[in-house]
Amino acid sequence: MPAPAAAASGAEHSPGRAVGGEVRILSLPGWQGSPAGHWQSRWERLHGHRRVEQHDWLQPLRGDWMSRLEDVLLSEPSAAVLVGHSLGCHLVAAWAAASRHTAKVQAALLVAPPDTERPDMPPQLHSWRPIVRERLPFRATVVASTDDPYCTTARAAEMAQTWGASLLLAGPLGHLNADSDLGDWPQGLALLHDLQHD
Repeated sequence: MPAPAAAASGAEHSPGRAVGGEVRILSLPGWQGSPAGHWQSRWERLHGHRRVEQHDWLQPLRGDWMSRLEDVLLSEPSAAVLVGHSLGCHLVAAWAAASRHTAKVQAALLVAPPDTERPDMPPQLHSWRPIVRERLPFRATVVASTDDPYCTTARAAEMAQTWGASLLLAGPLGHLNADSDLGDWPQGLALLHDLQHD
């Protein structure tokens, strides 16, 4: 995928930390979490992003995950930028539609949202239907792969449109996960920087 404008160098502009520590970067993995080689886990190690740890990664109940995100956001006075992968994208949409505290979020990077309404989705994801289709009250970018086995580009585009998010097609990169060999995924980090500093 073509690299967006490069992030500025220097610790004061690290995508993980806003100037003065005013904004937290919260990592929202999908079903079963993100393993060590996943770009989310790499960003956490390299840039200090904080993972929102769910109580149950294997049986992801939408209401439980929403409550956990709300608790983490309200645990500190600072605002946050959300970085969701897979089911984490739907968590952002569902939480934003229900919470009275959406002003706590500055922006969201939503990577590889799955189509949870497909008939072949695993039964563990039943509580994530129907897809929440309300406009997000903050800036958002959806990044989708052109050969994601869990979502067609048309469905990804429809979700981005209903969420009021911009859409970037990343090319044939599968589910944009650890199996996609993205490494530290500098292109995604540059997108995050742009969202954080626009």
